[in-house]
Amino acid sequence: MASYSLGIDIGGTFTDLVVYDHDGCSQLSRKVLTTHDDPARAVAAGVAALLAEGAVDPARITRVVHATTLFTNALIERQGAPTGLITTAGFADTLEIGRERKFELYDIDIERPEPLVPRHLRLEVRERVRADGRVMTKLDARQVEARAKQLAAAGVTSIAVVFLHAYANARHEAQAARLIARKLPRVAVTTSHEVASEIREFERASTAVANAYIKPLARRYLELMARRLGELGIPAPLLLMLSSGGLTHVAEAERTPVQMLESGPAAGAIAAAFFGHEDSGGKLLAFDMGGTTAKLSLVEGGEPLTAYSFEAARQRRFIEGSGLPIRISTIELIEIGAGGGSIAAVDEIGLLKVGPRSAGSHPGPASYGLGGGEATVTDADFLLGYLNPAYFAGGEVKVDIGAARRAIDRVAARVRLSPEAVAWGIHDIVNENMAGAARVHVAERGRDPRDYALLCTGGAGPVHAYAVARKLGLTRVVCPPAAGVASALGLLVAPARVDRGATVGIRLDRDRVGALETAFRTLEDAALAVMADTGLTLKTASVRRLADGRFLGQGFDLVVTLPDGPYADDEATRRALQEAFERAYREKFALTPPNVPVEFINIRVAVRAPVAAADGGLGVLSCGAPMFKDRARRVSAGGGAVKGVRPAYFPEAGGWTETTVYDRARLGAGFEFTGPAVVEEEGSTLVVGPSGRAHVAPSGNIVVTLEP
Repeated sequence: MASYSLGIDIGGTFTDLVVYDHDGCSQLSRKVLTTHDDPARAVAAGVAALLAEGAVDPARITRVVHATTLFTNALIERQGAPTGLITTAGFADTLEIGRERKFELYDIDIERPEPLVPRHLRLEVRERVRADGRVMTKLDARQVEARAKQLAAAGVTSIAVVFLHAYANARHEAQAARLIARKLPRVAVTTSHEVASEIREFERASTAVANAYIKPLARRYLELMARRLGELGIPAPLLLMLSSGGLTHVAEAERTPVQMLESGPAAGAIAAAFFGHEDSGGKLLAFDMGGTTAKLSLVEGGEPLTAYSFEAARQRRFIEGSGLPIRISTIELIEIGAGGGSIAAVDEIGLLKVGPRSAGSHPGPASYGLGGGEATVTDADFLLGYLNPAYFAGGEVKVDIGAARRAIDRVAARVRLSPEAVAWGIHDIVNENMAGAARVHVAERGRDPRDYALLCTGGAGPVHAYAVARKLGLTRVVCPPAAGVASALGLLVAPARVDRGATVGIRLDRDRVGALETAFRTLEDAALAVMADTGLTLKTASVRRLADGRFLGQGFDLVVTLPDGPYADDEATRRALQEAFERAYREKFALTPPNVPVEFINIRVAVRAPVAAADGGLGVLSCGAPMFKDRARRVSAGGGAVKGVRPAYFPEAGGWTETTVYDRARLGAGFEFTGPAVVEEEGSTLVVGPSGRAHVAPSGNIVVTLEP
């Protein structure tokens, strides 16, 4: 009997849906406009249509995986729950004080992000724990209850509890949480040791407050999503994508929804790593461009790079320190306001600008015919001949080309250029914005972008990938099948993952390194307990040990991978740990300081479990990677693949050029073609410029080689 998996990725403009047939090694996909007032409504309607289209019995769906940008948007737009903070006496202003460092040193009008909790809702109680975990002042239970009632009376529906040095001893936080839950059962409670059991009060408080801010929203949303899927007759439990690129179950996501802030972008990076593995030469720059944002991340050794902190809701998108610090595991990426819905405007000095403001799904670009009147990137791409009005989003969106032309004309009148020049300017500016972000992201990690292949996903990614690659000096672009819904597919190839961390403060030259083994085992047991709740067999789980290390006296930490345990309290273990840190330090900084002790501040574990052994731990696709190769072999090489010819605008070829249009579904493995060309499929369109040579690889990917 056939079994299916369902992937759901909710973006700022489109919601992507994929149903994968494990027995038939095939998939059905659909893009529907996101309904921001109730995101689950678009999901329910889209899934129902998809099941009807494929005659899929919903009872045969055995797995549902979901990613969303809803929680990130709630932080950015300040649409979370009214939140209060209960903290140690004297520390109510930690969120406001933050760090001494200014993100713009010479800006006298600098604006730091406002705390999520206003001053009058940050209350203090008597308690004190020392840095070594010893209790200095017992918690005043009556004061906790009084402060909680005071917050509830002020309209608070979620409370964060952040006590000094709770990473060393969480007893007071746990006691306070029990007291609040007993007195105010309808108020959500978050304790800092649950979400970030690490040293540094500001970052721990910021993470705990962010979790509290979105916790009621997450609970309501996830309950509604599960109910809507149940009403469709789908019995499978709901799994959620985490920012780290792994999966977890609903209860864990409701407890710490802050772990899902980057779940949508993470799914795209996981998809890029999976589908680009065969054709990338080992190094990928994953480029995911949707309707609202573009995301870029590096993939090396088959996996996206991982970071253990990031900033949400930055005041200045590219400037570190201008956002809210969040201490969670996340795929390392950069996200900018550059998507198909990015709005083109003329600034006060008459220059054309594109983004970060977006038309979203409603009213959307002018070409959607839903009332939007401002020119966007999508409108420009239609007028340049790159997109087919009759086949946009597989026909899901009815395109009004006249409205797109009128929107571009209004901008053209302001800058006194032809509509053609303005359309190309919009397209080129957004490409430069994305290339600039990629340069920053790659350079900050000490890499050369020319060493990488660009793998494009998202509804708009394949349209812009060729031009972005040219700007970066890349020679190869990889476009997987179903690129428009790749993030939803990425959900179906992700492993379950649980990350845990703790502060230890151990110097390798004088402290007992054997104590690390006990600390690691505690974290691993906690992570495996959460993993067991996903329903997976723990026999397939792997454990990776890491540490935040530094040379004594340094003001920053470097996260390094440590050798597998167990660790004994002997010189061999000490030497192995020291060498692991120094090797990683030299890889990043080339040299190590002489005769300086190493200390580990925090330790971390990353526990992963593949959802099926058949695909080497990369996912549930029973056909293995690549999932489309059998289909590519069945289609005769290029037979009937040409849909027609239409003019498209390529300045490198002198302007308007007759361009061959191919049907992606008819391109078989081994088929070759040269640019200019446009390759259409249901969820996206690949544009190959005049300097591109393309072929369909055995994997099913289209690989484009760019001539110098």
